[in-house]
Amino acid sequence: MPTRQLVGGAVLAALLGWLVWTVLYNAYLGTWWMWPLELVMPDDWLHGGAGDVGTPLIFYTYYALVAALIAYVAGRAGHWPELWRRFGAPLLVSESEPPLAPGSDPAAWPELRAAGAGAAADRLAGDAAAGVMSDVDYARLQRAWSAAVATRQPEAIQSFVRIVADDGAHAFLHPSGERDLPARHAHHDLVTGQVRLGTVPDMPKNAYGHRTSGLAVGPDVLGTGLLALGPSGSGKTARVLRPVAEALCLQALAGQAAVVVVGPAGADLGPDGQYDVVIRLGDPSSQYDLDLYGGAPDADTAAGVLADTLVGDHADDRGETVRRGAAALAQLLGPWRAARRRFPSVPELRQLLEGDPVVLSGLRGALEAAGHGAMLRELDARERAAAAAGDVAVLLADRVAVLDRPAFAGFFDTGQGRPFSMQALGHPIRVRITLPDRGQYAVSELLTRLVVAQFVAAVPRRRDTALFAALVVDDASRAVTAATVEGMHRLAPANAGIALALRTLDDVPPQLRTQLLAAAGCRVAMPGLPPADGRLLAEIWGTQWTQTQDVTDRQAVSDGAFGRGVQLLRKAVTGQAPTVRSVTVREVERERWSASELAHSVPANHAVISLTSRSGERTPPLLVDLRS
Repeated sequence: MPTRQLVGGAVLAALLGWLVWTVLYNAYLGTWWMWPLELVMPDDWLHGGAGDVGTPLIFYTYYALVAALIAYVAGRAGHWPELWRRFGAPLLVSESEPPLAPGSDPAAWPELRAAGAGAAADRLAGDAAAGVMSDVDYARLQRAWSAAVATRQPEAIQSFVRIVADDGAHAFLHPSGERDLPARHAHHDLVTGQVRLGTVPDMPKNAYGHRTSGLAVGPDVLGTGLLALGPSGSGKTARVLRPVAEALCLQALAGQAAVVVVGPAGADLGPDGQYDVVIRLGDPSSQYDLDLYGGAPDADTAAGVLADTLVGDHADDRGETVRRGAAALAQLLGPWRAARRRFPSVPELRQLLEGDPVVLSGLRGALEAAGHGAMLRELDARERAAAAAGDVAVLLADRVAVLDRPAFAGFFDTGQGRPFSMQALGHPIRVRITLPDRGQYAVSELLTRLVVAQFVAAVPRRRDTALFAALVVDDASRAVTAATVEGMHRLAPANAGIALALRTLDDVPPQLRTQLLAAAGCRVAMPGLPPADGRLLAEIWGTQWTQTQDVTDRQAVSDGAFGRGVQLLRKAVTGQAPTVRSVTVREVERERWSASELAHSVPANHAVISLTSRSGERTPPLLVDLRS
């Protein structure tokens, strides 16, 4: 209800209640309202008999009950409770919290004391009181304690107590030895694992129950997938992805998450010191490398991921090119691994796909010497397919050639080195993958698609899903494939999530745009969204029932002489003919946010955001101020 209407209705109800009480109390309408009292009181009490001493008290008690009843009716009619919640209750909120009950202070570690680990609780409480324990330390030790209790083994609890008694707040440190990030740019709550993105303004477009509240995201929300849409410079990286990446890095230090962040060199995703592993693809000074096959356990899995990377963006409606590509790659990767005990490097893979006779002859000889008859049949099938017209290996070889360049000569090692793969996400690791400079668009798109394909394929296969695994991609242009959208649905049960940023949905194949929006539980629309993207978002967010008022003015017509005289007088004074206004109120179904509003009505540094949790809870699309 609008504030003016709420206040006016409350004042009017109060005045009417006071008027009713005045009329009754002064007996302007008689004393009929006293009949309940007359039924229960003796006549001599009413007329000053033996009970006259208590009569005034009884009368005033009855008056108070009647006044309370009138006040209750007036309060209900005037929406007094809502007026109090909106204006009165906030004035009573204190700026320091009330004192905690004895034994309930989290810094005193009551759960440890209840389990008999008083020595560890005393050490940690002392560190907290001395100011040497941070929120990261608290979250990390809470997780370590929960893991020890979950084992249900006394030895694990005793080990926890012993380590904490010795090291205090420094116990169970992250392998990097770090206890915080070099700098924080967002507001974090490591107890809930949330990071604040902004505040929901008090405006009619936002649902009333969410106005003036903060909006934050955590693993429970990121597990449903996050998609941020907006043109370059709209703030989706600095105001959405960077806080998310920063929160995940803090959770990794607390032993709660593992994160991979992908973006160009200039992307505002935090300093390199925020990460444990920084992979600069195409930069000779990079200390770390990326596994081309993502640590795939077998040739079929590696072929499927690589085919989705190389030809997943091919414009076919049913993914036939990807299936044929996966079959062709499996016919080469399987024999090569059986003979060489490793997958081929980029130059070797290109030679295999191009059908280099020397390489294939050498591979055949190695298979024959080792007695791999089944792999020889695979190689024979590949050679027969290569002789047919329209072989998919030609397209695969062209795509692999993008990576077979001098700038990447030292990367994607499949020999003795141990490049990073998604199998490492079973540990609380922080990884930053920096793509080549912006001049190499084809390479960046291919590598982004490679990382996304590896993530959605490897993470659901993790045996231990205690850690929340997340992938943050700054620019996912042409990195979304049918396998990506399908894989997003498998991430939530595996305690994983993905956050993608796109300039426009035009970078996604047309047949996947609606599917991508449906697969992402959290959607962020930044200012300047193209109308076509706004139209798809408006369809996904659906409609709601709202009240509309149709106002009609018509000229007043009176039949009586007096009425016509009054109308003539009003016309002479105002210069306008008297009119009668009629208001029609009706319920209509309208879009929550229209395509035009999303394209033109979202202010700078704001975004329209809808969230979904893994338990199925949803928020309507809300306009959020990302600056607060």
